[in-house]
This record gives sequence, C-alpha cells and structure tokens, in this order.
Amino acid sequence: MKTKMTLAVALWGVSIAAYAQTSVKDSLKVINLQEVQVTSTRATSKTPVAFTNVKKEQISKQNFGKDIPFLLSTTPSVLTTSDAGAGIGYTSIRVRGTDASRINITTNGIPMNDAESHAIYWVNTPDFASSLEDLQIQRGAGTSTNGAGAFGGSINMRTQGISAKPYAEVSGSYGSYNTHKETVKVGTGLINKHWAFDARLSNIQSDGYRDRAWSDLKSYFVQGGYFGEKTTLKFITFGGKEVTYHAWDGISRDKLKSDRTYNPNGKIKEGNEDDDNEKVIGFYDDQTDNYRQTHYQLLFNQILSPQWNVNVALHYTNGFGFYEEYKNGRTLVEYGLQPFYLPGNATAQEKTNLVRRKLVDSDFGGGVFSVNYKNERWDASIGGGLNRYVNDHYGKVLWVKNYTAPLDPQHEYYRNKGEKTDGNIYLKGNYQLTDGLSAYADLQYRHINYQIKGENDNWDWTANPGRRQALNINENFDFFNPKAGLFWQINASNSAYASFSVAQKEPTRNNYTDGMFNQYPKAEKMYDYELGYTYRNQWFTAGANLYYMDYKDQLILNGKVNDIGEPMAENVKDSYRMGVELSLGAKITDWLRWDINGTWSKNRIQNYVGYLSDYNKDNWKAMYTQTAVEVGNTPIAFSPSFMGNSVINFHYRGWEASLQSQFVSRQYLDNFGVKENSLDPYFVSHLNLAYHFKARYTQGVTVGVTVYNLFNEMYETNGYSQDAALYENKDKNKPYEISRDPRFYPMAGTNVLAHVTIRF
Repeated sequence: MKTKMTLAVALWGVSIAAYAQTSVKDSLKVINLQEVQVTSTRATSKTPVAFTNVKKEQISKQNFGKDIPFLLSTTPSVLTTSDAGAGIGYTSIRVRGTDASRINITTNGIPMNDAESHAIYWVNTPDFASSLEDLQIQRGAGTSTNGAGAFGGSINMRTQGISAKPYAEVSGSYGSYNTHKETVKVGTGLINKHWAFDARLSNIQSDGYRDRAWSDLKSYFVQGGYFGEKTTLKFITFGGKEVTYHAWDGISRDKLKSDRTYNPNGKIKEGNEDDDNEKVIGFYDDQTDNYRQTHYQLLFNQILSPQWNVNVALHYTNGFGFYEEYKNGRTLVEYGLQPFYLPGNATAQEKTNLVRRKLVDSDFGGGVFSVNYKNERWDASIGGGLNRYVNDHYGKVLWVKNYTAPLDPQHEYYRNKGEKTDGNIYLKGNYQLTDGLSAYADLQYRHINYQIKGENDNWDWTANPGRRQALNINENFDFFNPKAGLFWQINASNSAYASFSVAQKEPTRNNYTDGMFNQYPKAEKMYDYELGYTYRNQWFTAGANLYYMDYKDQLILNGKVNDIGEPMAENVKDSYRMGVELSLGAKITDWLRWDINGTWSKNRIQNYVGYLSDYNKDNWKAMYTQTAVEVGNTPIAFSPSFMGNSVINFHYRGWEASLQSQFVSRQYLDNFGVKENSLDPYFVSHLNLAYHFKARYTQGVTVGVTVYNLFNEMYETNGYSQDAALYENKDKNKPYEISRDPRFYPMAGTNVLAHVTIRF
C-alpha cells in the first residue's frame, strides 16, 4: 500500500478554479476561493452549452436519505432508477436517455467514474450530498472535463466551502421500510484568520421496498486547510462503506400484479439444478454486496495577479469489496473443481449448488491542473490531468453442496488485472467580440491505454478441452475533441447561443470481457449540435434548447451473444438523439413559485439489426443459433419521447411546502420497439412539508415530513427484455414464434420520511 500511495502522490496536476477578487475582506475572500475551485471545467453564464446549476439550499431541502440521482430528478432530461425501489442502495441516473457509463462525474474536477466500467456507484459514497456546496449538470457533450468521456451529460460536483464561523448540525430522518438517516456535521470556522476544519459522519439504513433489499450505509467527510490572502491549500478525505442485499434481478409482469415486492435474488433450490421448475426452499442470507471506498484530495489554489491564477490537485482513491452469491446447479469444472461421488452412488456429480465470492481491489491516483486568465475580454484556461488506475478482479468458491473432496478456503477460480492510464489536456476560452456577442472555443486531446491480463470469469465451452476465457487486451486510444460556439446577450432579458461539439469514448471493460474473444469493439463518436434561447426578468424565466446528437459506432446491446452465449454490446453504424428542452419559471408572489420543464425527443437507431436466440419448443434449454431480425429505423432503448417535471414551491413565515411531479412516457427495454417489452408511462408526485423556527441555544430548527409517491402510482423505472425465437424440432425453414418474458424493477408505492435538523 505504501508503494501505491507514493505513486499516487507522485502523479500531479492542476485542478480547476477561477479568478477571485482581491479587494474584499479577508474572511469573505477565503469563502470565495472555495466557491470557485472548479470553474475551469464548468459552464458559465456565457458558455454555449445546456446546463443546470443546483445549489446547496436546493439539495438540503430534499436530502433526507435518498441517493444523489433522486435529488436531481426534477432537472431537465433526467431520469432515475432504484433496484431496491425506494431510492436507497443501488441507484442510477440517465441524462437525455444516456446511461451512467456515458455521464462524466467529477468532484472538485477530479474523476469519480470507475475507470473500467465508466459508471459511478453512488452507494459507495452514501450521503455525499450533505457535503456538497453545489453541482452542475451539463447536457450533451458539454465542456472539456477530466476522466471518462462525457457522451450525453456530465455532473460536476463541488464540496462544501469553509464557514467563517464555528458551527454544528445534527439531522435525522425516519420513515417507511424502517428507513432512517443520521448525520452530524461540525466546523471550526476560521482559526487565526487562516485555518479551518470541517467533519461529517453519516449513517443510512433501510429495509428497502422489495423483499430483503436492505441497505446498511456509513460514510464520512473531513476537510481542513490553510487559507491565505492569495494562497489556499486544502486537504479533503471522504469515503463510505456499504453492505446491501442483492436486488439486481427484475420480476415478471405477472409477478408485478401478484407480488410487487418479490425479490428472486438469493434463491436456494431443493435439487442441484438451476431449473425454473425446481422448488425454492429458502433464500441465502449473505447474498450481499460489500464495498469500502476512500478518497483523498489535496487542492492548491494560487492567485498570481488580478488576471492570473493557477490550481493543482492531487488525488488517490482506494477501493476494496466483494459480492457473494448462492448459485444453483453450477458445473464444477467452471470453478476449477473436480466432479465428486456421493456415498453409494457410482455416477460422478458434475453439477451442484455452491456459494461464490467475486472480489475487486482497486487503486486510482493522479492529478489535474488548470491555469486561468481573465480580463475584460478574455476568460481562458489551459488544463488537463494524468490518472493511473489498477484493478484486481478475482473469484473464490466458499462452499459446495455435498462436496466430498477437499475444498481449499482460499481456492481461486479466476484472476485478472485491469490497468488504465488516462491523460488529457485542454485549451478553452471565451472572447468578448462585442458588448453582447462572445465566441467560445474548447480543444481537448485525450490519450488512453487500457490493458486486461489474466483469466476471465467466463468459461470457454468452445475450446477443447474447455477452459477459462483468456484475456490479453492492450488497447490505445487517441481522441481530439473540439468544441466551438457563440453566445449572444441580446439585451438585459434575452440571450441565445449555438454550439457544435465532438465527443469520443473508449469501450468499457464489459465491452471487452463480454464481447467476441478475438474481435474487439471500436470507440464511439458523437457530433453534438446545440441551439438555445433564454428570457429572464424579475418574475419570469423561459428557456428553450434544441439538440441533435449524431452517433457513429454507438455500442448497444442488440441481443447478440458472444462465443459462449453471453449477451454482448455491438457497434451500430448510425444512430441519433434529437429533441427540444423547454423550461418555464414564474414567481407568482413573494411566497409562491412554479417551475416546469419538459423534453420532447426522437431517439433512433438507423438500419437496426437485432438478434434472437433460437430455442427448440420441445426443449427450452437447447439453444443452438441466433436469428437476425432486420428492423430498420427503431427507437433507442430507455429513451422516452417525452419527460416533464413540475415543482411548486411555497414559503411563508417559516413554513415551506413543495409539490414535485414527474411524467415519463413509454420506454422500451430493448431496441425492437415492441410494446410488450416496455415500461408503461407513469406520473408520480412527492410532497414535502417543513417548518423552520428558532429555539434556545440553537441557530435554528427544521422539522418536516416528505410523502413520496403521493398518489400511490404503481410504476417501474427499469427492466430488461428476454426475447427468444422458438422453432419446431430445430427446423429453421419453418416460421418461428417469439417468446417474450421481460423483467421489471418496481418502485415503491406511497411512503413517508419524517425529518428534523438542528443547527448550532
């Protein structure tokens, strides 16, 4: 570990920040420095991209236990999902229909996406929202940033700034499904005008909406630093530890009607076969996901002059965890185990039930930097980063049913290592051409080297004799991502912009390990065209953004399987997303405001060819080939043609109330565009009530209650299809029937969380 830490600290770079005024008081200057740490990767009011800023106050008004994606669910073009059904545990976010692996996430400009899967697992940093100052969601290619390619959106988070005064805060919530959250925050304020420290501890637990879909989440946040007149040095560490019971599998449409909370994960079957007709005699108690993740950040900001400042950030993240599963009817050779004989039975047992554990040990370190310049006409930055990621994947067998041969408790059945070096440099600037017109340019070069060596967990049945799939991947990618646009401040109330961007993205780990053994996927490319208009006065705002995102070689799941029958993603030549995002906001009175937004879109794959696995009607398990189905132009999965949000806010003499509503049109689970394989449209509303008052010895107290899914909508936000082609007696010359058996993840009905916050 010492060697890894030394390597991580040795890598350096510069982190995002911006110009700070030098003519303010000392304490205010310190606070302003913290509030502008990440502006070199953020959009400003004159940047020609679509974005939404979410402030600390907005976050705190709904941060009672649910994960960050659910705190952003009313922002334009955003959809959220939850495996457990209540917004706690494994959750995810989509922006303009793009999934989490295509959304770039940073904290203080430092990458948060897993370097291999490209996704972010919010469950690893529970209650991180309690330590945020604000965040910015950019839709489309956005501005140049660090880490995974932004291929549909980016979320730029900034941790809390330093308070000039000491403080303490205690908050808690309790409600449905035995959900509760406890958070304690303290801060020293400024010590000797130059030093300050903050800390947070959080605990979140929930039984979950679905059976056994419980979560046990703990986290912390600590920061401290030196704050001078022109120099800031800040150290931050945060992390989390999670244990969650699996709710990874969906349920059938019939189960939705009879038992919506059913969770099939952890099934223990009576016999030694993985047969749907096999009797379920119980569920495995330790069918859990366990992970610990710890982040360290060292941020340095230096003002060189009123025009120049420089920022450097070093970072290191360590993660370790595993998930454990009870598997029914597994072939022993797949796990490096020999067949065995039961007493009195001369037939070797080649299949049986077992418990396996898949482990991962990861290290991620590096640095980012920016040098920023600003005068009356120019606002420019040069920046970038260099990051190194190492991830060990391995699996163990813990127990085998009725096994008579010796079983080594440390028995490994596969091991491989992923290594990734990711470097980028960008130059961006906004130049004021006239009093109202400015031009924006953003040029980024990114280089990636990705290697995977060792044995995969997939067994290669095509080999003779069979063996574990060998991994020997060493891929290099070089991307040039230019962006350009114009911003026009027509007058005090009206503004407009237009932009064009190129974004490129390398394949994920799964695209390699679940792909063809000897045929690697290609990188994806997107051309993003954006056109926007905004009107704003003291009581009314309105905005429109038109976008066209043209994809080349987008990687999608199309039903095709790899050499051993595992589902795989394949590049499709042409696809696109186009739409319009509209928003309106009205301050009706001093105590009542109404905001609405909606996205109308068309999301298509052109000349799509999907695949169905072929089965014999008389023997369902006899898969032998695949049938290609030429569909033509078809909707992209999980991309509704309309989504809309309404937020009504009321506040009067300490009382606050908000009604949030969301409507989402039909979403298809695959790219065939078949209604049976789709999520029904849904309309869901949440009501939040709160009262703020002063109490002796406190700075203030807030008590409240939130009613989620106010009208008890029965809806689902995620799922997957399981189509197959059924033939008579393997005769492919005869017409086939299509078997459709989709799976769904149900969301909770009406549920409640009461909450209280006391500030000192």
